[in-house]
Amino acid sequence: MFGQSDNWVTVARRIADQFHVFIPDQRNHGQSPHASVHSFPAMADDLSAFIEEHNIVNPIIIGHSMGGKTAMTYALENAGDVKKLVVIDISPRRYPERKIHTQVISQMMSIDLDSVTTRTEVEKILDSQISDSRVRMFIMKNLYYKIHGKLAWRLNLEAINQSMDLLFDGISSDNIYAGPTLFIRGGKSDYILDSDIPLIENLFPSAIIKTIPGASHWVHADAPEELCYLLSSFLERECNYK
Repeated sequence: MFGQSDNWVTVARRIADQFHVFIPDQRNHGQSPHASVHSFPAMADDLSAFIEEHNIVNPIIIGHSMGGKTAMTYALENAGDVKKLVVIDISPRRYPERKIHTQVISQMMSIDLDSVTTRTEVEKILDSQISDSRVRMFIMKNLYYKIHGKLAWRLNLEAINQSMDLLFDGISSDNIYAGPTLFIRGGKSDYILDSDIPLIENLFPSAIIKTIPGASHWVHADAPEELCYLLSSFLERECNYK
């Protein structure tokens, strides 16, 4: 949520020597189209259309956070088509509302972009409202010049705000995905708890769960080397690459 594809370029480059890698933005984010509906079934349908459009056969799906729930939804709906699945720091369970998400979207929507002309002005407003510099930088990546002197958010804030409850919802399915599955969690994150393991194993019976000590929910930013090592080890082993 609130992210975009270029956050994952560094990781993608590390595995692109052995795989053809795509990094799509999810709907209402980055370069992807906006839509009024923002739910995991809808985003899984988007992923299905993307895979079909690019003639991808037996894809390996890797998803982080909101993207991880999209990946899980897609794999459960298309179990026979997915070669393997990697889910980074998210569980299938329903989450309680997290104040940081509602705070961020509230602050972004409160900024009158018609009254500012520079990124610095927006950053100063956010600086007075959001104390965490890392979160502010994360948000600022979504700001762009729609035309000269006219700033806009790449995110469809209205649709995301209206769908927030759906994004905290859990993944439920009568299906299972029994293919090779890797869950990676940050040691300092509370997004995948030990109590989530039975649910994970129920839906993904082949799941391996690895923890990166010291990493927060932003595993790819905190521990890119460790993350790439786990990805490479899992993908090479399962794909029999030498």
